[in-house]
Amino acid sequence: MTARSLPRFVSAVLMAAAIPLVSPIHSATAAPCSDVEVVFARGTAEPGGALGLTGLSFVEALRANAGGRSVGSYGVDYPASSDFADRLGFAHTVLQGIDDAQRRVEYVATNCPGTRIVLGGYSQGAAVAGFATDGDVPEGVPPEYERYLPEPMAPEVAEHVAAVVLFGKPSDRFMRDAEAPAVSLGTAYRNKTIDLCIQADNICDGSPLAQPNALHTLYGINGMTVTAAQFAAQRL
Repeated sequence: MTARSLPRFVSAVLMAAAIPLVSPIHSATAAPCSDVEVVFARGTAEPGGALGLTGLSFVEALRANAGGRSVGSYGVDYPASSDFADRLGFAHTVLQGIDDAQRRVEYVATNCPGTRIVLGGYSQGAAVAGFATDGDVPEGVPPEYERYLPEPMAPEVAEHVAAVVLFGKPSDRFMRDAEAPAVSLGTAYRNKTIDLCIQADNICDGSPLAQPNALHTLYGINGMTVTAAQFAAQRL
């Protein structure tokens, strides 16, 4: 991935999340430590600090399937913007999201050791969440960008993460066409991950690089957040 191609790559990934905006939903953990905390990265252009439509739908579905456990939430704090005019755009957006997601997971693991964490994201946010679990430098990131990569989470943190839920994650083909590294997950997280893609969603189904089709906007309303919530609830 060249420096010239980074703005094109990130812009393409982030434009994949063109969904209706919802009101901001900030961290919703009322008690110091909930039984479960969802750390979720929203898609492009949704309100800063919010879970986004898909994240909100997932949290509500998880509450309904959590067997009476309290479920708190945290919207990953990052720009989720498609404005990448400068060469350091990747460092200022996606990497910022990775860093914030990792720091929140580490904070909960340290300060609320009994809390089970569910890490997730939609579209751009799915890339953020996936990369957040990986302790290695993604293949294809040029050396000059490696210094912006956040420090990986400690291996023991994985024990606190019950599940990883990804909606509409950009496919390897999508990323390759964008001259970008494929979204990778850490080994300790792969068996606890559900990666959901609507059939014929051209962002995640292996289609060539293109603007998202209408199917990419449906994750919050087509029942897949319930599927993911049931998956996560079984692992709490």
